[in-house]
Amino acid sequence: MSNSPSELSRRTVLRRAAVAGALAVPAVSFLAACSDDDKGGDTGGTAKTPTNPFGMKEDATVEVVIFDGGYGQKYATDGLEPNFKTAWPKATVKHTATQDITALVQPRFQGGNPPEFVNNSGTKSMDFGALVADEQLADLTELWDAPSVDDPNKKVRDTVFAGTVDAGSFNGKPFVLYYVSTVFGIWHSGKLFKDNGWEAPKDWAGFLALCEKIKAKGITPYGYAGANAAYYQWNVILVQAAKIGGGDILKNIDNLEDGAWTNEAVVKAASAWGTLASKGYINPAFEGLKHTEVQLQQNQYKLAMYPSGDWLEGEQAATTPKDFEYQLAPVPAYDGSDKLSPGAVRSAAGEGYFVSKSSANKAAGLEFMRQMLSKKSARAFTEITEAHAPTVVAGASDGFAFPAGVKSSQAALAAAGKDVVTLFFDGWYQDLDKEARAATNELMFGRIDGKAWAERIQKKADAIKKDASITKFKR
Repeated sequence: MSNSPSELSRRTVLRRAAVAGALAVPAVSFLAACSDDDKGGDTGGTAKTPTNPFGMKEDATVEVVIFDGGYGQKYATDGLEPNFKTAWPKATVKHTATQDITALVQPRFQGGNPPEFVNNSGTKSMDFGALVADEQLADLTELWDAPSVDDPNKKVRDTVFAGTVDAGSFNGKPFVLYYVSTVFGIWHSGKLFKDNGWEAPKDWAGFLALCEKIKAKGITPYGYAGANAAYYQWNVILVQAAKIGGGDILKNIDNLEDGAWTNEAVVKAASAWGTLASKGYINPAFEGLKHTEVQLQQNQYKLAMYPSGDWLEGEQAATTPKDFEYQLAPVPAYDGSDKLSPGAVRSAAGEGYFVSKSSANKAAGLEFMRQMLSKKSARAFTEITEAHAPTVVAGASDGFAFPAGVKSSQAALAAAGKDVVTLFFDGWYQDLDKEARAATNELMFGRIDGKAWAERIQKKADAIKKDASITKFKR
């Protein structure tokens, strides 16, 4: 076998899967299976029409794999799948849910029979960048250019919010549908803050002052879960860095530009957050806890501020007191010299879905995705999920009575105006995300400073940049 970039990238997937303990068959059989995958999946079987743009067989079977996480699986079983069946009554939907996407789907790729439709999410999700590099995902250009379910005179791409197609594109070609409109920030209880006369801080000095007041009340001011959610915290650091130095800070990180992580603004933000442990503002026990364990402490008023996206409210519905009143505040600015406004937030289309290129009924997978982009299915997602999260489908959640938390995140997004930032490196380079998570725990629990944090991640970014076996992406 030659050492072409494509073949080497397949070995990368193999190596990553092996490290994760996901492989149950010898490596050589996976490589052989990859060769078979190159044949591509079924393109349909019947004539393509405006109402059947992919030529799906009416009695096709579509296997749907859903990540059973913050959004649960009921939105699929009670919303997306019944709606698909209404449109295609002779079709069969085979539903599977899991919290470990890699363990379930990776062997299917190895065996050359991947499921048609996958919700690739959670801490045990597969590396999107490697999947794209290995040519395992269906090109979604055909989907975005297809007639929409709601208005055949409109392309699907014209029925979603701006930026949706780009969010799931790799070097300009769309492979992933990010379905949920997500806003990130720092969450607190409206009741706790109101009872104590506290207000969400707008800058770093205000944040530290508030932490001191909270600490004096015997409550942990700030925290995240080190066991599996350190990326919640690197997100906070990088958003603050973008406020300090401008949105191109994040673009340079995504593009693996030289010195992107060791930029002065990034080090400044990391250094600030790295002081919390020495001030007693973060509980050291959090490093060994999972996200739901730390989130429960916030519901019990033992923790005041917690970073996350706006799926949090739904994820914690079972343990949240009725009068808790989740509220999102933007990551605090650093000071008055910042380039972005204090209200700047990170918002992005989140929760990734793909259609497997070599699945038996690729056309059915594409049609399932087209149906989920109808207003009816998107509305069902918002109504059924505990988070009541809005999707990327324009107008689908108009008039919906969002709960307090989502209402606050939507208000923050509107207030941010043009100062909305995002980043993609974690979806493009999973190993860089892992390094950033490890370094973030080192920083936030007091073992390294901001400069060392930045240098550690920069070293990993440089190694990825030089590794010819890893496909690079740009925005």
